Amino acid sequence: LQEWMNELKDSKGYSTEIVGMEPTGHYWLNLSKWLYDQGIDVVTVNPHLVKRNKENRDNTQSKSDKKDALVIADMIKNGYYSIIHPTSEAFEKLRVLMSNRDVIVKRLVSSTNQINRWVDIVFPELREVFKDVKGKGAIATLRLFPTPNELRLMEPQDIIKGWKTLMKRQPGLKKARSLIRLAKNSVGTTQALDAYKLHLEQLLEEFDLATTQLEKVEKEAANALKQITFANKILVMKGITEITLGGILGETGDLSKFAHGNSLLRHAGLNLAEASSGKWKGQIVISKRGRSRLRRYLYLATMSLVANNPEFKELHAYNVQVKKMKKMKSIMKLIGKFARILVGIARNNEPYCPEKVQPLTSVAA
Repeated sequence: LQEWMNELKDSKGYSTEIVGMEPTGHYWLNLSKWLYDQGIDVVTVNPHLVKRNKENRDNTQSKSDKKDALVIADMIKNGYYSIIHPTSEAFEKLRVLMSNRDVIVKRLVSSTNQINRWVDIVFPELREVFKDVKGKGAIATLRLFPTPNELRLMEPQDIIKGWKTLMKRQPGLKKARSLIRLAKNSVGTTQALDAYKLHLEQLLEEFDLATTQLEKVEKEAANALKQITFANKILVMKGITEITLGGILGETGDLSKFAHGNSLLRHAGLNLAEASSGKWKGQIVISKRGRSRLRRYLYLATMSLVANNPEFKELHAYNVQVKKMKKMKSIMKLIGKFARILVGIARNNEPYCPEKVQPLTSVAA
């Protein structure tokens, strides 16, 4: 590639080069890093814009590798690109860990849902004793004596002895008796119990594996946050957890490189978009042209701040009660404020200061 670029430069009399690519999948990552290390400018184009601009060349929706390359080159010529800014190892580690965490959480939720389904079919009365099927008592019961047929033949003391092998603090005699009574009158299925028990065994293995992996990933993410200088200054904010901040920084990289909080909102696709023509004015919505995972973490962080942070709680109350905003509109406005606070803390390397938010909240008081 480099030899080909040099030949083109020599034949055309050019002195510099710029390489543009469409960041689809993971195929562009290693090449972009290598080009950056060679001192070659690397930029990316928005895949959505590439799709929109395809018809500009020949007024057809046809697609080919050659046409895609021409469209991308044309966009770069017109300046429709984003410059790649390589991040430090700590931020890349956070991005990988939080992406991995999302996959593990999906697996954990899937296995939990399937365990709930299993209980509904085989032993639905279990929920009368244990409200949460993924609680320690319920999981221990499913490991030791999952089907009603086994419980019917047992004594309460035998059940308690079994619990003691898996739990330091186990349920009492009352719950053991309730289990036996409910098992004797269970409406759960009595067919193919061997197959159901094998299925449950595998579901519990998946549940245990996902739980262990989640704990390990979250611990590694917390350690990665300690390597970022301004992370502990943001964590001072009541309502912000290490996982939430790790998710945000994993998607944004170094926040100090953002010029303003609005740049962060645009990066997340939370900037406003309006459609209007003549006298007609359409509804103002968020663009959603950005990182979806970053949008999710900013939203969850703001919801947590509204619930736990005194300053944000007052701001939300003022927006809803005095300004008569809808609750969701107030939340979206507070996401913008949170984004500006994040960028300000990172750029100035100063801890969160409630007094700087207080002038706005004093109106509500």
